[in-house]
Amino acid sequence: MTRRQQRILGVTLIAVGVALATALTLTAFRKNLMSFYTPSDITAETPVGAKMRLGGLVEMGSLKREGGLKVAFVVADCTHKVPVRYEGLLPDLFREGQGIVATGELDANRVFVASEVLAKHDENYIPPQVAEKLATPQGHACEPFKSVLEKQS
Repeated sequence: MTRRQQRILGVTLIAVGVALATALTLTAFRKNLMSFYTPSDITAETPVGAKMRLGGLVEMGSLKREGGLKVAFVVADCTHKVPVRYEGLLPDLFREGQGIVATGELDANRVFVASEVLAKHDENYIPPQVAEKLATPQGHACEPFKSVLEKQS
């Protein structure tokens, strides 16, 4: 093999290695990427089984304990509601009317099955994306949660 052929082979191997590393990195990134949705964002086209984050306010009167660590509740953003099931310990500050972010996926019945539920340390927390979607030029349009949003301002 001539010196020129050795250089071409070396450059080719380096290029293939960089391409393979890039492909593996992008594949891992895509698998771990989670989109943030509000209840209004979840439509019939939202993929079932895809990992995502759901943010909104826990609807008043919707929390139901199903025995053991199983709970069910509804996350709302004033115009739409999404039922949520979760099995595990809820954060200490979790309560109805509270803003939360849940990580999980939609099942075939369009129920969000959460693997993790987060509530910020501030008792009046609302995820920023949800607060933006709830705000209108005239103020907040959802009366049941109005006091929660006014406290946050």
